Amino acid sequence: MVIWIILLLMTAAAVMAVLWPLSRHRALAAEQLDPNTQFYRQQLAEIERDRERGMLLASEAEAAKAEAGRRLLRATGMAADSFAALGEPALRRRRAASTLALSVIPIIALALYGAYGSPHLLTHPPERQERAQGDRLDLMAAISQIEAHLAQNPQDGRGWEVVAPVYVRMGRMQEAVKAYEAALRYLGPGADRLANYGEAMVLANDGLVSAEAQKVFEQAAGLDAAAPKARYYLAVAAEQDGQLDKAKQAYLELLAVSPENAPWIEVVRQRLASLGIEQPTAGQGDADRVGTDDIARMVAGLAERLENQGGSPEEWARLIRSYAVLGQRDKAKAAAERARQAFARDEAGLKTIDAMARELKLTDAGP
Repeated sequence: MVIWIILLLMTAAAVMAVLWPLSRHRALAAEQLDPNTQFYRQQLAEIERDRERGMLLASEAEAAKAEAGRRLLRATGMAADSFAALGEPALRRRRAASTLALSVIPIIALALYGAYGSPHLLTHPPERQERAQGDRLDLMAAISQIEAHLAQNPQDGRGWEVVAPVYVRMGRMQEAVKAYEAALRYLGPGADRLANYGEAMVLANDGLVSAEAQKVFEQAAGLDAAAPKARYYLAVAAEQDGQLDKAKQAYLELLAVSPENAPWIEVVRQRLASLGIEQPTAGQGDADRVGTDDIARMVAGLAERLENQGGSPEEWARLIRSYAVLGQRDKAKAAAERARQAFARDEAGLKTIDAMARELKLTDAGP
């Protein structure tokens, strides 16, 4: 804001410097430049010099000066009347032009600058703008390359799965939905893939979980009972349908089996707060309140899937935490040992399992 005030003052000073002389009265200048006036003034001065040199008597000098004075007064009066008749309208026009220029020129300049200039340069350094523009160009170039590849290879499910979340980031939700549909068509259903597809459908529908999206989330939860994104949106669907008790229970169950640093924790707590439950924490008391049997069935399904199909270190860590939440520490220790066997050759996976065991104080669960 300060820079605009400074620029406005500078513009006003420049305009005033040019227009101020035009607004001044020119009567004195006209009088000084009038040839008749100059002549009679010189004549009066000459009469005075002749009197001093003795060439004219005092009475003669006074009579000559009186006559020259009368002529000077007549000449001066004519010039003044002429300027008053012709100069005053011009003076008023000049002053009006000065006022108009002083007010209109800065406004026009600012308007033109705002329309065709770069006022954003005052708040965003050029380096930052260039970097942001470069990032956008890189992203657009990458998207163009992927889209060109998919146009030639429409059955590349991996390509569709890669471009879909980018469309979400860019706000192109309908295209994201179509990309996830193609990924599912060519790669087959998976819990995460289905959950992402359903989420894109929700975002494209302004946050409303439609019946079609709900079926997608149910399918994802059927493949992985512990899938957090699917469970969250199913809870949202229950809330939108007015099934508030069901929604509360679903949110609390999700909190009870989620890692403490899970990115969705705060969102779930905000949902619960809007339903009248303030900041619950995962623990045995919460598990009792929401129904231990339901959580136990969910945990049993997760354990069966991991035992038969395997899973990621994070999923095994979730299973260990779930047993601990239910108070089944023996099963938590056994799950930790089974996970260590599964990731015996995966150093990063072992670190994840050991970190969870230490967090839950399963001190005798490992070496």
